[in-house]
Amino acid sequence: MIFSSTELLSQLATLIWPLFRISAMVSAMPIFGSRLLPKRLKIVLVLALTIAIAPNIPPIENVEMFSLNGAIVAMQQVLIGLAMGFTLQLVFSVFVLGGQVIALTMGLGFASLNDPASGVIVPTVSQFYTIFISLLFLAMNGHLVMIEVLANSFIDLPIAKTGLDADAIWQLLLWSKYIFSGAVLMALPAIASLLIVNLGFGVMTRAAPQLNIFAIGFPVIMTIGFIIMLLALPSTVPLFENLLDSAYQLMRIMMGGE
Repeated sequence: MIFSSTELLSQLATLIWPLFRISAMVSAMPIFGSRLLPKRLKIVLVLALTIAIAPNIPPIENVEMFSLNGAIVAMQQVLIGLAMGFTLQLVFSVFVLGGQVIALTMGLGFASLNDPASGVIVPTVSQFYTIFISLLFLAMNGHLVMIEVLANSFIDLPIAKTGLDADAIWQLLLWSKYIFSGAVLMALPAIASLLIVNLGFGVMTRAAPQLNIFAIGFPVIMTIGFIIMLLALPSTVPLFENLLDSAYQLMRIMMGGE
């Protein structure tokens, strides 16, 4: 059997175009896009997803790979993948910001470390919540739902020179407000409880000025903060579920689905 170069490029394009979208999404999403994950494992994951999804996508528009139109198609697929991964990254940012607020309220704002997954310095409280929701994400099969949304995106938004429109980008920007509202909902129990504790110490200081409030207050506030974190931890599960469902729904809307 003899294949021409045109036929070989046509067969190769059925894998190359989905590869752009899938690789961009994997590199942008949390956990699988983490720096802790070896690059070889990321490559294997991307290739495995491409081989599994490519046979089930609609027929791809015949576009020459090494041309201006081919470059436009490649950029559109990368943009779509980055938008999907970034949407999921916003969900995890809610708990990073909420952990920072709790840490500052507890007086642990200075207790920071370098997050090896993202490469930035975050409070240890934020690192704790990041690990917790990462395990929760995997336990809820969130990665499998993400793969399903990715596979459906090739049907709702086929590979072509057109990609995300301005309305889809605007929906993503509007959804980013949940970073702040979700962080406030997450940190609200700790903020309210520690505010009452601080008011109590203020009354004690006025009643007994000779009391060394700094020597007593810091360990008490930190201990109460940890207790509140433990008691409020179950309430973060439904918050994470709601944010995750909303993020998946946003992805479907951006892709033009229902």
